[in-house]
Amino acid sequence: MVAVRRGLHLFFTPSLETRSAVLMSSLNSQSRGGHDPGRFRRGFSGTVASEVGTNSQPCNLDGVKAEDEIENIRHEFEEAKRSFLKIPVAIKEMPKMNPKGIYVNKNLRLDNIQVYGFDYDYTLAHYSENLQSLVYDLAKKHLVNELKYPESCLQFEYDPTFPIRGLYYDRLKGCLLKLDFFGSIETDGCFFGRRKLSLEKIKEIYGTRHIGRDQARRLVGLMDFFCFSEACLIADIVQHFVDAKLDFDFSYVYEDVNHAIQHVHRSGLAHKEIIADPHKYLVKNSQLLCFLKMLKQKGKKLFLLTNSPYYFVDGGMRFMLEVPSKHRLNIPADHGGDRNSWREIFDVVIAQANKPSFYNSDHPFRCYDIEKDTLAFTAVDRFIPNQVYYHGCLKSFLHITKWKGPEVIYFGDHLFSDLRGPSKAGWRTAAIIHELESEIEIQNDESYRFQQAKFHIIQELLGKVHATVVSSKRGQACRALLDELNEQRRQCRSAMRSMFNSSFGATFLTDTGRESAFSYHIHQYADVYTSKPENFMLYPPEAWLHVPYDIKIMPHHVKVPSSLFKIW
Repeated sequence: MVAVRRGLHLFFTPSLETRSAVLMSSLNSQSRGGHDPGRFRRGFSGTVASEVGTNSQPCNLDGVKAEDEIENIRHEFEEAKRSFLKIPVAIKEMPKMNPKGIYVNKNLRLDNIQVYGFDYDYTLAHYSENLQSLVYDLAKKHLVNELKYPESCLQFEYDPTFPIRGLYYDRLKGCLLKLDFFGSIETDGCFFGRRKLSLEKIKEIYGTRHIGRDQARRLVGLMDFFCFSEACLIADIVQHFVDAKLDFDFSYVYEDVNHAIQHVHRSGLAHKEIIADPHKYLVKNSQLLCFLKMLKQKGKKLFLLTNSPYYFVDGGMRFMLEVPSKHRLNIPADHGGDRNSWREIFDVVIAQANKPSFYNSDHPFRCYDIEKDTLAFTAVDRFIPNQVYYHGCLKSFLHITKWKGPEVIYFGDHLFSDLRGPSKAGWRTAAIIHELESEIEIQNDESYRFQQAKFHIIQELLGKVHATVVSSKRGQACRALLDELNEQRRQCRSAMRSMFNSSFGATFLTDTGRESAFSYHIHQYADVYTSKPENFMLYPPEAWLHVPYDIKIMPHHVKVPSSLFKIW
């Protein structure tokens, strides 16, 4: 569990502009309520009405026709409100997504995979919520004791309801931002300290909601397993300094907090606390052992590649897998070794690998002596079973093992330090995202789907109003209808948002139903993603995993078509 500095790896590339236009067109079509691109032209009720929505400009209707059209839309809205009572019945017939499923961004044939590699922290190791509080507390103490922050900062407490993964910190403006797939700030996803900024304030600071290339350079992404404590601590310090009317530089806050977080891990403070009380911080997981043993029985090669020190990994693995020193793991006899250690499951164990530099450096491997806690001086030209290795690099790893890229899949939670390097090296990649289970469970909930269906219907009506009458010709009836529709849409957004996170909403979605910037990075670096490695036990090792035919961006998202509820 060693911290690495994260720069901004956003999505402002020329190749994405064309891709984004296609995706945006697809999303717009879906947000109107279905997959049929011609559906919107037929009018909201499904009848051939006007040519509304056939081009990007509103129809230039005269006053009488405009009033008639608005009256028709008002009638449809009143009918829709009565139909809302019947939505729950239709929702019951919709299929639900599997919280433990494997979701596919790029087709993957498991029968071609011969080698399985794993990170340790938040991949093989499942942590309780207590870990974030531990990291937060240790980091704030370092800020006060070593960097001489005000002692009042010791009163801060970690707030698990505030942060989500995938936020960005603006080192110039001091804001925490949630961005969508296309680089725009979510309307309710901008915080200065612990204060949410209004849309007007966002535009005052940034000029527009869209983050340009120059602005993107000063953003840092908070994407990894300690981003929760880091985001919360940054926001708390900014708020505290603002309240105290202190003069400070926003970039220094990030640098200091990031330094403190890294110190917590590199110094071993967090490691020692976790090993001293594993019941408090680690979650036992019998299914993980079953999964790893199943892979071995199928003849697969396994390796562990982690930035954490060996003693920390060893203590955690023994606790999670319930492997006492003399307990046999039933590893095949021809595998070698004493068959008494969790290490016997793996063909290669590499600790303190220094990812992501592992993937592009020429650092040599060192053999680690478990008993003496020392590194050997002899060159490593082969990997010996039951032995532990430190450092190393991808080039040497591939040379020694002779494993070819496409036959290797690597599991990790950090999209940049774990998966970006392997994806460039030709390995297949699997992102482990623990929040996925809870978010899918919320999406499966009937109350969420009810609000989602209402949102789609209201969004479609709003689109029809805007496409019918130009703003300069909107009378009182039109403005009243727009106000009511906008308020209904706001209520739907608020209801859906509160089901996820009261501050930033869902991790993978924005309030408008677009995928988040975090979703983009998953789409970019992960061939597949799931909540836990052992979820692969639900699929045969020879399975072919395909991208869903109706995928928009993220395959685990259910799109609720408003056509399903058109009963007026």
